[in-house]
Amino acid sequence: MSRTTLCKNNLATAYATAANKASLHSADPGSTGANEISGGSPAYAKKTLTWSSASGGSVNTSATFDVAASTTVSGGGLWDVSNNFLDGGTIAPLTFSSQGTYGLTVTYTQT
Repeated sequence: MSRTTLCKNNLATAYATAANKASLHSADPGSTGANEISGGSPAYAKKTLTWSSASGGSVNTSATFDVAASTTVSGGGLWDVSNNFLDGGTIAPLTFSSQGTYGLTVTYTQT
């Protein structure tokens, strides 16, 4: 069955509406959001997301996180408003030798 672009856009919008927070992880977050990083000054915290309008079945967003020294970021996660883990995966590892920031960009495409 082939979905119309309107259907893909509606599904992508529903995904973006549900996934309103992002996180960083020191390893694959798996199916539970495990390995979320912490610490730093300013301190690491999940970020609230603002997604783009759906186009061609895709939505995207980005967030900038504070990351503590001696932290390796190698995963990202998405959460709902009630702090339930929804989705995530691995990203190219980056180790911070000193306090810094990490910019995460997420694109969801409904096929």
